[in-house]
Amino acid sequence: MQFHAYVRLLGGLLGYGLFAASVQANEPAQVAPLVIENLRMLDPAVGDEDVEARGTLVIVDGRIAYAGEQAAAPEIHGAVVIDATGLTATPGLVDMHVHVWDETELAAYLAAGITTVRNMSGMPFHLDLARRIEAGELAGPRLETTGPILNSPGPNAQINHQMVTTADEARAAVAAQQDAGYTRLKTYSNLTRAAYDAMLDEAHRRGMRVTGHTPEGERLDGMPFERDFLIGFAEILDDGFETIEHTESIVWHGLRENFDPAAGRLLAERIAASGSAVTPTLVAHRNLVRVARTKGQFAQRPGMDKLNPVTQSLEAENIAVWAARDPSYGERAGAFYARFTGMMHDAGVLLVAGSDAGIFTNIPGESLFDEFDLLAESGLAPLDILRTGTANPAIVLGREGTSGCLATGCEADLVFYACDPLAKIDCLRRPQAVVRAGRWLDRAALDALDEAATRHDPQRTITNLAAGMAAQGTPLDPSVLGQ
Repeated sequence: MQFHAYVRLLGGLLGYGLFAASVQANEPAQVAPLVIENLRMLDPAVGDEDVEARGTLVIVDGRIAYAGEQAAAPEIHGAVVIDATGLTATPGLVDMHVHVWDETELAAYLAAGITTVRNMSGMPFHLDLARRIEAGELAGPRLETTGPILNSPGPNAQINHQMVTTADEARAAVAAQQDAGYTRLKTYSNLTRAAYDAMLDEAHRRGMRVTGHTPEGERLDGMPFERDFLIGFAEILDDGFETIEHTESIVWHGLRENFDPAAGRLLAERIAASGSAVTPTLVAHRNLVRVARTKGQFAQRPGMDKLNPVTQSLEAENIAVWAARDPSYGERAGAFYARFTGMMHDAGVLLVAGSDAGIFTNIPGESLFDEFDLLAESGLAPLDILRTGTANPAIVLGREGTSGCLATGCEADLVFYACDPLAKIDCLRRPQAVVRAGRWLDRAALDALDEAATRHDPQRTITNLAAGMAAQGTPLDPSVLGQ
């Protein structure tokens, strides 16, 4: 696809080149206004009934100043003008569930047209990355992040979780996370009743958002098949979660792994009635099944070099465990998870797309498109799938009308395709250009970012992870991370 651009301000074009040439810049690039002509505009926040076939976008100071018919577009002095004939523009994509282990991975998201990510296991370096991105010092998607994962000891506890058991411990953890600069908390499955209730009360009192796995309470013998969870799934639904994570976890906690369609429909309707939004992350489970089905070969597929080598070395044992498993139960479960996700959509649950990228099977950037494929398997139409990655996250994040849209006043985070996403959702895998915060990145720039995503810095990763663990009160022996 050839783009023909002519320049009214040479310095503006140089600014874009400086930004795109490297993942990191020492000084924020000056961004000239952009006028993008002759493009098809698809705004999922509006729908497919109002697609502008030959429109113009005018971008000034990182926002859309005009979106509409070419004949009525204002003339902007000093703008870079781009002829986008043959391209379809959509809002930038959002991945609502990722795990960022180092800044290198940010390039993979941006190269894929993902202009916002929500990191779900926060450490201090994530707050610094978010600041640098917003200052224009680092090329990457907008970075939202939770604080460290809050959990209690139990079968789902992991090394990077911040452990709280009592009400006092939970309140202290919430206060410390807010003082550090986090605005949202992530909960996990084993939180005790005392810790969860206190965490939720303290979060609401401080105006912090809560997201994550729905807590079950202490896991006692016989749970959940012989006795109920101490914290029932229904209790969580009026607790104001920003999103509930993972269809797989919902089926476990809400249905006790019962793959009964009738029970599933009732639960989907209950979730919809509560107003709770859900991040299905179907690809997280499905990729584990693929590892089992291929005896581990799936974990060696092309693109795995974008996963962080430090965390991958720590996950080698998990890969081996899954490679040795019989995939038959996982395949049956995965089929129901997809079906239940379709039930939630049909019931009116607000779904947002998340890939769980950064875990040992899920490649940054690429995994969001794998998730879209599974949402299609769940029965969602292309427009509904596109909404899960654009307009719906804007609603959840409290940015409706300013994000995930193509209208005057919306943020200039955009993706351009040489195909029609409404005809085939797989179109989204190959963006021709991206605008991030008003900066134009052509295909060559995206290719450079994609390649940069493979150039890891293990020592920086180790330093950041060790500092993060120490900050949450669970310091690691550096030798565990290979230091």
